[in-house]
Amino acid sequence: MELLGYVAALLIGLSLGLIGGGGSILTVPVLVYLIGLSPVISTAYSLFIVGLTSLVGSYKFYKKGLVSLKTAAVFGVPSIVAVFITRRYIVPAIPDNIFSVGDFVVTKGILLMLLFAGLMVFASISMIKKKKTPEEPIEGVDENIDTELDVEHENPAAEHPKPTFNYGGILAEGLVVGTLTGLVGAGGGFLIIPALVLFSKLDMKMAVGTSLLIIAVKSLFGFIGDIFNYEIDWAFLGIFSAISIAGIFIGTFLSTKIHADKLKSAFGWFVLLMGIYIFAKELFF
Repeated sequence: MELLGYVAALLIGLSLGLIGGGGSILTVPVLVYLIGLSPVISTAYSLFIVGLTSLVGSYKFYKKGLVSLKTAAVFGVPSIVAVFITRRYIVPAIPDNIFSVGDFVVTKGILLMLLFAGLMVFASISMIKKKKTPEEPIEGVDENIDTELDVEHENPAAEHPKPTFNYGGILAEGLVVGTLTGLVGAGGGFLIIPALVLFSKLDMKMAVGTSLLIIAVKSLFGFIGDIFNYEIDWAFLGIFSAISIAGIFIGTFLSTKIHADKLKSAFGWFVLLMGIYIFAKELFF
C-alpha cells in the first residue's frame, strides 16, 4: 500500500500537469488510506505538498506576467493569519473524541475527513462543469496550474486591467479560506479564484495565477504552525513532494500532446466518487 502511495504521488503531479489542477486534493486521501498516516498529520503534510506544488505553478504564471502581487498580498495576509492560527491553535484544541451517537464516536480524525470529503465534492463540481466560452481558463481547483495558457504577446500583463479591491469582501473571504485550508489541508482554489474575480475584478487568467501564489504562501505558513505541534518526517515529506513535482513536469510535457478538457471532466468525476467514498467509509465502515 505504501508503494501505491508513492505511485499516487506521481499521479497527483501528472494530473496537475495534464489538466491544470485538482490533483493535490487527493493528497490527504492518499496519505491516509495508502500511506497509513493519521488524518491530522496528513492534513499537515498536505499543506507542505500543496504549498510546494502551487509555488511551482505560480512561477510559471509569474514569468508570463499573470500574477498580481498586490492582490496576492491584500488577499493573502488575512488568509495566512487564519491558516496559521487554525493549525497552531485550533486543530490541536479539537478534542480527540468530539461526540458519540450510540456506539459511533465522532473523532477528530473522522471530522477532518468528512470536511475534506465535502471539499472534494465541491471542487469536483467545478472540474466537471463545462467552460462557457473557449477562452475561459480552468476554474475552481485548489492548485491550479494552467497548462493550456498560451500568451503570445511580449507583455501579457499589459492586457489585463489593474485590480480594484473590495477590502471588506477580500478580508472575509481570506479568513474563511484560510480557516478551511487550516482544517483540511487543501488550497481552496475553487473558493479563491471566484473571490478574486468578484472582489478584485481580476480576469480569469490573472486570477488563476494569483490564486496559485496565495495558495502556496498560506499553505506553507500553515505548515509552519504544524512544526510546533507535531514531529515531522522530513525524509518522507521530501521524497513524496519530489515525486509529485516530477509528475508535474511529466504531465506538462504530455499536455502538449493530449487534449485536457475531457481528462479534466473525467478526473472531476473521479474526485466526486472519492469524496462520496470517504463519506461512506468514515460514517458506515
